[in-house]
Amino acid sequence: MRSTIAGLGVLAAGLLTMGACGSEDPATPDGPVDAALRPLPSPTTPAPESFEQTLDDRRSIRSFDGAALTEGQVGQLLWAAQGRTGPDGARAAPSAGATYPLEVLVVSAAGIARYHPDEHALSDHRGGDHRAALADAALGQEWIADAGVVVTITGVVERTAARYGEQAQRFMLLEAGHAAQNVLLQAVSLDLGATPVGAFDPDDLRALLDLPPEEEPLYLLPVGTPEQ
Repeated sequence: MRSTIAGLGVLAAGLLTMGACGSEDPATPDGPVDAALRPLPSPTTPAPESFEQTLDDRRSIRSFDGAALTEGQVGQLLWAAQGRTGPDGARAAPSAGATYPLEVLVVSAAGIARYHPDEHALSDHRGGDHRAALADAALGQEWIADAGVVVTITGVVERTAARYGEQAQRFMLLEAGHAAQNVLLQAVSLDLGATPVGAFDPDDLRALLDLPPEEEPLYLLPVGTPEQ
């Protein structure tokens, strides 16, 4: 539980790099898995303080000490974004028509990995530490590079458009906001800091994340231990 996110890269040595993740069927948003999955620790639902206190404590934090997050912390953040919360496949964030257009990637010192909600697991997407490059893509917001991880929300609008047509883009953006707020509040409950970032060059970020053509970057959520 206390192994760091950097340790995930060691555990993943020799695994295949994952290709494009997506699906033409909106009912199966995770699509085919092309790389071995690395299970994350099971999410927990403790209640150390009231929800109202968590809301009151939430602030945008842009100064981190650079420490890596534990595997358990990373798993909890990803579960808050898109994790399964019911046997019927329901997720932590609401989705229009349960079409689930969102994808979640996590950028850390160990590399870029993709989250698979159904399995609560990661697959390697791209090796190497790309946090500094991500900060450049975010219009030079250098503080992002000091975050332990950057939770990155992307979307495949076609999954929702198959049902809702022209309203799909709006619904997808609303859903990204739901997922982002979950991550921000989860960070508070883990004694971590986070800030939502929407300012970035979409083309630069798409190239950095090596996204397939149908998948677009929507939101960045740098998370880390606040600098004292």
